[in-house]
Amino acid sequence: MTTLFEKIWDKHVVSRVKDGPTQLYIDRMYCHEVTSPQAFAGLRNRGLKVFRPQQITCMPDHNIPTLHQEQPIADPISKNQVDTLDRNARDFGVNYYPMGHSKNGIIHVVGPENGLSLPGMTIVCGDSHTSTHGAMGAVAFGIGTSEVEMVLATQCVFQSRPKTMRISINGKLGRCVGAKDIALYIISKIGTGGATGYFVEYAGDAVRSLTMEGRFTLCNLSIESGARGGMIAPDETTFEYIKGREFAPKGAEWEKQLAYWRTLKTDDGAKFDKEIEFCAEDIEPMVTYGTNPGMGMGITETIQAPPSPSEGGDVAAGISFQKSLDYMGFHAGEKLLDKPIDYVFIGSCTNGRIEDFRAFADFVKGKKKAENVVVWIVPGSWAVDKQIREEGLDKILADAEFEIRQPGCSACLAMNDDKIPAGKYAVSTSNRNFEGRQGPGSRTILAGPLVAAAAAVTGKITDPREF
Repeated sequence: MTTLFEKIWDKHVVSRVKDGPTQLYIDRMYCHEVTSPQAFAGLRNRGLKVFRPQQITCMPDHNIPTLHQEQPIADPISKNQVDTLDRNARDFGVNYYPMGHSKNGIIHVVGPENGLSLPGMTIVCGDSHTSTHGAMGAVAFGIGTSEVEMVLATQCVFQSRPKTMRISINGKLGRCVGAKDIALYIISKIGTGGATGYFVEYAGDAVRSLTMEGRFTLCNLSIESGARGGMIAPDETTFEYIKGREFAPKGAEWEKQLAYWRTLKTDDGAKFDKEIEFCAEDIEPMVTYGTNPGMGMGITETIQAPPSPSEGGDVAAGISFQKSLDYMGFHAGEKLLDKPIDYVFIGSCTNGRIEDFRAFADFVKGKKKAENVVVWIVPGSWAVDKQIREEGLDKILADAEFEIRQPGCSACLAMNDDKIPAGKYAVSTSNRNFEGRQGPGSRTILAGPLVAAAAAVTGKITDPREF
């Protein structure tokens, strides 16, 4: 009796180093412009070719602007990184979707929507949010630049085998509660180090009820609890999502793969190294109040200070907590409800898929953007942008005085032009709220699409269930 993770991992083992790591075969690697230059340079310096170029897919996403992509990139550092990826991809003959290509976008959005990420695969990228692809029923995890070079050269990587954890969410989710809220709730309960050393399988009624877009969101945030990756066993929701996508199997090969995919589930009685269970009914729309994703709470709750030293609390933890609150301008004992905000960002590899924009558009329909708020709506890919327009969501958003930008990582991180000014508050559907993550001095409040939509039309942190 084995877990889903063990089934996939064991099938990809090439060799094991005694008292050392495992050599693991990799089915798919994605590369973007930030963590690949040194890897390609290493191949050049050693006179090596990419071992299996058809299994490598590259595209720029972190540094690209979300306005006027038809023009040259103005920032010289960003331009150099994008140009370097362009040259490397063409020189080494790997699959490449440059800026402006119909398949360009955020790499963790583009891969699944084109059928490049499939159940049973091992998937890597020089990016911590590679765990997104685990929603397909794959073992997907981020790697470092030297490991990117290793995969380019050999299609294998050395990894220590992680322990296994299952997190079950059982029950029925409440109104206005989605995958982002589940993820932030889990992290708020187990902490940013609670899953360190583990590969997490998400299970339970609430997880099974999620769409594929929701499952991508949940697995995307696995790294924020310290996990090596996260995954969900494939089911009919998964198979229906994959069927007909460009690079998905077709005909007889589809039937063959489908039969295999149906075996990808944890056996009854299989043992995990750790099991955690939560009740779906306990989760409400979530917001963060500090400078790591673990500092989260239900939107109606009050910021709780950690135990003091006299109560058995850790002194260093208390100092860190207070430093975080000072940066955010918040205080223990207060709520975030009705706090004025300055920016709203919807997008990123966490919440940049069509379902996220449907939810946002449905909420703001018939309403108007708050005058005091700047709102950046950034599709995760050109395919998502096309869906937005085909479904008429762009007209709903325009009527509510919102503007859609071009695809890219955008304000998730301050590596492009979309930066939140110092001291300003941003309700963001991205994945990290570290100091300066969205721009020097910026203050990030992580939330799901509905909380973001409510903030965008009220100009303050608002419970979407009030509407």
